[in-house]
Amino acid sequence: MKPWYVELFDNYAETYDRESFTQGTAGEVDFIEKEIGHDKNIRILDIGCGTGRHSIELAKRGYRVTGIDLSESQLKKAIEKATRAGVSVGFVRMDATRLDFDREYGLALVICEAAFALMETDEMNFAILQNAFKALKPKGKFILTTLNGLYPLYHSVKDFLNAHPGGVSTQADTFDLMTFRDLSAIEVKDDSGNMKKLECSERYYVPSEITWLMKSAGFRGVDIFGCPLGAFSRGNPLTVGDFEMLVVAEKE
Repeated sequence: MKPWYVELFDNYAETYDRESFTQGTAGEVDFIEKEIGHDKNIRILDIGCGTGRHSIELAKRGYRVTGIDLSESQLKKAIEKATRAGVSVGFVRMDATRLDFDREYGLALVICEAAFALMETDEMNFAILQNAFKALKPKGKFILTTLNGLYPLYHSVKDFLNAHPGGVSTQADTFDLMTFRDLSAIEVKDDSGNMKKLECSERYYVPSEITWLMKSAGFRGVDIFGCPLGAFSRGNPLTVGDFEMLVVAEKE
């Protein structure tokens, strides 16, 4: 049986690109560029690249990018989009928990829960951080967005998700305070119009926890911010109202 996150993204690329949370790409890439000082010599690894929205936008701006994802459907769409845009991106099907890159990149990205926080265990999520660290050159930078564990302590995750209509509707959810996992039943309409019902489990992290995990993976200089769609900035303090958090760290 396929993991829920594999089943979700099977034949879902067209619908995914219409989701509200995928519409802030240009502003997010503006932030990414600023973080690396607009240095076109830096090679970029986009982990969990999906349909390639950040990879392609970065390639349009002159960067060398490798995009990896587990979903063949998402990668097929990414390749089509890159071809239409007239840019070259190295899209490769890979498992983020089993990467073998070694000090090859100056920047690694995990944006929009791209693999991280979707895995079945905390150990698998941590392996993604370790692999991102290993992939980076010394002084390389890592930019991650992940689910903010402060949010469900004050708000309903179900209400938030259903207020942002798209291909997914949440039928029921339970936030487990012991594991900080949101366990939800969702209905998904794929690109062919077929409905799928999935049982999902997503891991939320509080700031102190993600800081400890990043440092345990080897990162230093861990900074955490709020994560508004399309408007990433170091000027956004994290609050309980932020559904996601933006994490920036460096490899010494």
